[in-house]
Amino acid sequence: MSLEGKQAPAFELAGSDGRMHSLTEYAGKTVVIYFYPRDNTPGCTKEACGFRDHHQTLTGLNAVVLGVSKDSLTSHDKFIADFKLPFVLLSDPDAKMMAAYGAFGEKVMYGKKTTGTIRSTVIVGPDGKVVRHWAKVAKAEAHPADVLAFLQQKQGVLAAGASK
Repeated sequence: MSLEGKQAPAFELAGSDGRMHSLTEYAGKTVVIYFYPRDNTPGCTKEACGFRDHHQTLTGLNAVVLGVSKDSLTSHDKFIADFKLPFVLLSDPDAKMMAAYGAFGEKVMYGKKTTGTIRSTVIVGPDGKVVRHWAKVAKAEAHPADVLAFLQQKQGVLAAGASK
């Protein structure tokens, strides 16, 4: 299911910065929300470090990065400290937000069907609509660069949406 062109589902989740976060507080900004299975695992670490390495450029594009997993805030705190992540990680222990964004459900892992977090990303434009949805991210380590390239290409379009 693609969310592109649709209003992004509302959410309210606890963040690693000790605050509650909701989509409404980011109105007027571009929000990159990436969903990942687990803190401190190889693919998730590579993806998070990629977003870390591109963070300054993303911020310069008026974009906010939020990582979301089922992990606890305590786990997020360790992950952030271990890899010096400069963005907020949200805890979605019951996977309600992830399900609303199509990031939780049936997937195939090592040839077996299982239920869990589906590595995916959405970019929510300043108007609250999803402008890009990667429903399944295959290469975690390369994905942050793909997100950055998309945002750089679409910068003018997103800025026009913010002024409407």
